[in-house]
Amino acid sequence: MKPKIKPKVLFFDVNETLLDLTQMKKQVSEALGGNDHLLPLWFTTMLQYSLVMSASGRYEPFGHIGAAALQMVAANHDIKMTEEEARNLVINGLRNLPPHPEVKEALSKLKEAGYTLVSLTNSSDKGVQHQFKNAGLNSYFDRRLSIEPVKKFKPFTDTYDWAANQLHVQSEDCMLIAAHGWDVAGALWAGWRAAFVSRPGQQLFPLAPQTEINAPDLLKVADLLVAYH
Repeated sequence: MKPKIKPKVLFFDVNETLLDLTQMKKQVSEALGGNDHLLPLWFTTMLQYSLVMSASGRYEPFGHIGAAALQMVAANHDIKMTEEEARNLVINGLRNLPPHPEVKEALSKLKEAGYTLVSLTNSSDKGVQHQFKNAGLNSYFDRRLSIEPVKKFKPFTDTYDWAANQLHVQSEDCMLIAAHGWDVAGALWAGWRAAFVSRPGQQLFPLAPQTEINAPDLLKVADLLVAYH
């Protein structure tokens, strides 16, 4: 079997891939009257309207879109929530997420193996600065990228192309590591390689190309990548 060639740059999604949303989801659930079943609806509504804005040539910070989506879900269930309340909940929640337990060990292994590590997130630049500082992740990464300069959310192909250009590498030399089927699908369609972190509740999109790595946590992904040549 031919050995796998190391990607030149590893790009990491941040929310859910590196950072654990469990505590934030509890806070959102409480704001929605304890209706846990509304959490997936809120998250998919947030993603839907981020894509609507990008497709329409418009941009708002991801946290603002998340807050607007939360207001929409709340209103459909007769729960009153102001824009200020929704933004405080979503933005503060996103900025104070802890890393998943295995993340720092996995990132350390990849750095020791000589990989270039770059984060690539739909969150705003200011937001991801707070996230990495609060989660203690800054020292592991060579670059930290927000989609804010390009003003198109993942999974738009333009956004992956822009990220590759920022590192002065070709698309085929990039690998996205993410816990979202839509994100790895977008990267693969943009000509990148991809590794899927199959965290609970996450699935690959059956109509997308297959990722070359599919593992249940980031440490297992790292172990496989360390074996590349």
